[in-house]
Amino acid sequence: METTFKEFITDDQMQKKLFDKEYNEFLLKEFVLEKMAEEKLSVRKLARNAHVSPTVIQKIRSKNADRITFNTFMNVVNSLGYGVKLERI
Repeated sequence: METTFKEFITDDQMQKKLFDKEYNEFLLKEFVLEKMAEEKLSVRKLARNAHVSPTVIQKIRSKNADRITFNTFMNVVNSLGYGVKLERI
């Protein structure tokens, strides 16, 4: 069964691109928030571990995650004990 949402993101490539971008930002934000809660990490502690400013962590926790560099992203993810695996899609 086709849904209105599926039509929305498959028929309009601009909307699909926007959805994908916002969804990825949401996933990053939720991942960081979940790991911070699990590890009982404050913004300052995570920032110190990742060698970034607390402002960067706040950006990730808010809706400004698209403003961070890949290097910063990797520092944060690595400091949480994770890596990033690239695979062909």
